Amino acid sequence: MKDSTKKKITETIKNNKICLFMKGTPEVPQCGFSLAVSNVLKHLNVDFKGINVLEDIEIREGIKEYSDWPTIPQLYINEEFIGGCDIVKEMFEKGELQKKL
Repeated sequence: MKDSTKKKITETIKNNKICLFMKGTPEVPQCGFSLAVSNVLKHLNVDFKGINVLEDIEIREGIKEYSDWPTIPQLYINEEFIGGCDIVKEMFEKGELQKKL
């Protein structure tokens, strides 16, 4: 990954309390998994920054390397990598996600 891509990802995560790297936007998700995570966050009435990885191939590939996680979406809260769709849904069901927020 280029240093500029890593810096861009790091700054995005640092400058946004809740950050969702997703396919599409929170308003128009372009995959079911991104839709599911976005809907969980909307259900909890939290403000979050959605980053559309389809708009930037370097971010799309770089975020996978950055987190050492192979899939998108990826959720970060307070600069901590939370996980993808299955983990977010499981944490929500157990009430763990609400505590992190």
